[in-house]
Amino acid sequence: MSKLKPSIARTAVEDNRQSITHFLRQYPPFRQMEAAHLMYLIEHCVLRFYAKDDPIIQPEDGPIEHFYIVKQGSVVGVRDDKSAQPSQTFEISQGECFPISALLAERPTRTVHLAASDTFCLQLNKTAFVYLLNHCEVFRDFCVRGISGLLDHAIHKIRQQAAATVGTQHTLDTRLGDLLLREPVTAVKELPLYQAVRLMDQQQVGSLPIVNEQGYPIGIFTLRDLRAVIASPNTDLNQPLAAVMTQQPHYLSSQHTAFDATLAMAEHHIAHICVVDNQRLVGMVSERDLFALQRMDLVHLARALRHAPTVAKLVQLREDVKQLVERMIAQGASPEQLTHLITLLNDHTVSRVIELVLATQAVNVPAFTWMVFGSEARQEQTLYTDQDNGILFTADTPEEAEHKRQQLLPVAEAINKALDECGFAWCVGNIMASNPELCLSEAEWRQRFAGLVRESTPDNLLYSTIYFDFRGIWGPTEAVARLRAGLLQQTQHIPAFQRALALNALQHKPPLGGWFKDFSLVKKGEHKNTLDLKTEGLTPFVDGMRVLALSHGVSAVNTLERLRALLAKGVIDKLDGEAYAEAYHFIQLLRMQGHHQQMRAGVPFSNRIAPHTLNHLDRRILRESLRQAQRLQASLSFRYKL
Repeated sequence: MSKLKPSIARTAVEDNRQSITHFLRQYPPFRQMEAAHLMYLIEHCVLRFYAKDDPIIQPEDGPIEHFYIVKQGSVVGVRDDKSAQPSQTFEISQGECFPISALLAERPTRTVHLAASDTFCLQLNKTAFVYLLNHCEVFRDFCVRGISGLLDHAIHKIRQQAAATVGTQHTLDTRLGDLLLREPVTAVKELPLYQAVRLMDQQQVGSLPIVNEQGYPIGIFTLRDLRAVIASPNTDLNQPLAAVMTQQPHYLSSQHTAFDATLAMAEHHIAHICVVDNQRLVGMVSERDLFALQRMDLVHLARALRHAPTVAKLVQLREDVKQLVERMIAQGASPEQLTHLITLLNDHTVSRVIELVLATQAVNVPAFTWMVFGSEARQEQTLYTDQDNGILFTADTPEEAEHKRQQLLPVAEAINKALDECGFAWCVGNIMASNPELCLSEAEWRQRFAGLVRESTPDNLLYSTIYFDFRGIWGPTEAVARLRAGLLQQTQHIPAFQRALALNALQHKPPLGGWFKDFSLVKKGEHKNTLDLKTEGLTPFVDGMRVLALSHGVSAVNTLERLRALLAKGVIDKLDGEAYAEAYHFIQLLRMQGHHQQMRAGVPFSNRIAPHTLNHLDRRILRESLRQAQRLQASLSFRYKL
């Protein structure tokens, strides 16, 4: 490693100020800065030259004192581990800045920053950096939020494109508090039924929340409840509401969005949401309110899926799911919301398929729970998905387990075939419930999981990445919860397994640092000049969060929920966590946008993308997002001493 000193600095004022201004105006956040703030930055910059392999900043320099902008050339970050060969963790290209996190935290950098080629950097001193941070909102937003500001621009453009397609620019981010146009009509649990019905008629409401003395909703009485009461023989209209109300109604806060309410209605099969702030009912949101915002497609589609009379009808409804996703993109749904709603509708489809298949069985089928693995378990599915599922049942003896398995396997095969008809592709790896190895009793699943943790063979590590993301979506869930608790109890206390799983998580390297100092792409064949957004972009985040979750007793399965739990536990730094989340969001958004375009073009779904087809901003955010995946892998390598 060269230890040459940078050449003698010359101020940017002595350089061509107009040229530097033109250069900076090409890149965010400088292109959005007011002229006075940009001129202040230029006048306080120094232009420095670094020869190839020269160190620019390194951990032993102490707390960071300067902010750098790459004007020409590129910079690489290298983890200088004395016990191993130095490894590149990221690359910083022309127009990009460093080291923002260390400068904000007033700490040393954690990596050695080297000139990857002969490089010029604009160097801003800490005093000037702090001044801009305090006086220039655009600059502060960029520094504090990392790639979030850039991501906002990209998402806005994608939404505009989708909105032009479907003819709407409604937002899903409307707060429920903004939908509350009247005080809620409430009742107490002692109110006689006939008086409650009269009150609903007078106030023209379809639901009546029942509140306690503090105003907290302890129940709800709806027109659906009324129909059930009237249909019962010997109905007593004088009985109190407490006898007929639905207890523990679902509620959200006024800060939740219209999308949150829509999702809750679709998931819980309800038509009214209580809005509660500080343990007090402040309003009600109904289907009618959301219908006015054109959000009801999801609720109606969920109901249609859950009550479809045949598998053929489900196949037909699955086409509506694709159209709904297109509209949701235009209405402002985030990637997390989109994958959640797709998974929700997939869950409804799977549940209905199971019920339809069971209805055809001539004999009683043993009780079971249908489990899903992988992206469906994590609630991260897109329109492009295959089957990863299994069955869990209870049995007291091995003999009973084998007997039930033989009864369940034909049913599982029928379910898998029906799901294939509905667009859930047949799993080429046979990760399906019709596989006898995945139709197991609770005791057998515990034994299998224990074996995967105890013996970290390559096959077992692969199975761990699949099976340890699991969720029960049909049938009793108590055994699934016990299985999850038992797994976490084991993985938290076996460092050898954690280390092996962390090493396995480093297998899918983000495709950066290729010949063109940009993306490392496939060089020939049908996938030439492309990268895989799922395997090379999302998988490093999914695998990394799984390792940390299993190591620290986090029961969440969804990648972003795992990240939030790890942030709450202090396992991941707040600024790092925000950057990881934004990067994951953007890669998922690009992936879903690609699937949307492929669907409209009538071509097979693919996770591959050619970066040269993206605009400059999207390419930059993609490169930064992949760099965050590199940083996560570097932190795993350091944490587990790999």
